[in-house]
Amino acid sequence: MLTQIYEISTTSEADAISALGVDHVGVLVGNGAFSRERSAREAAAITAAIRGPSKSVVLFLSADFALIEHMARELRPAIVHLGASAELLRPAHVIDLRKALPNILFMRSVAVTGPESVSIAKSYDGVVDFLLLDSHREGDPQIGALGVTHDWNISRRIVEGVRTPVILAGGLGPDNVAEAIRAVQPAGVDSKTRTDLGDTHTKDLIKVEAFNKAAKDFAPV
Repeated sequence: MLTQIYEISTTSEADAISALGVDHVGVLVGNGAFSRERSAREAAAITAAIRGPSKSVVLFLSADFALIEHMARELRPAIVHLGASAELLRPAHVIDLRKALPNILFMRSVAVTGPESVSIAKSYDGVVDFLLLDSHREGDPQIGALGVTHDWNISRRIVEGVRTPVILAGGLGPDNVAEAIRAVQPAGVDSKTRTDLGDTHTKDLIKVEAFNKAAKDFAPV
């Protein structure tokens, strides 16, 4: 079971979380248009502190394709994660980005809001290397970071309907990740809000370790 943790904000967090065996260590990057985005310089230092075999993931909430291409070229992460809402960034745009950024894996967030999410997810099948299923609030320009779960029945339908590996996100923490895996059967699980320290955006390493262990120790009945 792949595990993914967001959002890493310091080099010490990157070092500690990768040392715990988390597979994907994620950093939010951009030009400051969204809260808490890290600059290219900050993100470069953070990703450099990630220990192998953990992979660096850079998340763009922006739909500015030139910005994404420029920063991804500079940072050269293992995975580029595209988190803009569906109407702002479509499969054709991702195909163009992939041509411009060869040898980088791509992950696409899909908002799980209703049955229509199944067809949206399928439109990216084979276009990206990972799908990330997350919660979404209508009108938000980005997907996720709400700290709430969504309808796992829809997520399970997506898992069963695509070939692309699916990472489940949205309100997951140490206490409910096993239940989520059992319900959805994803390839991986993601946590941000429920592995934070209180109401801060600093990571709680005890929660991260518990989340990672619960996911990796999960055994289907």
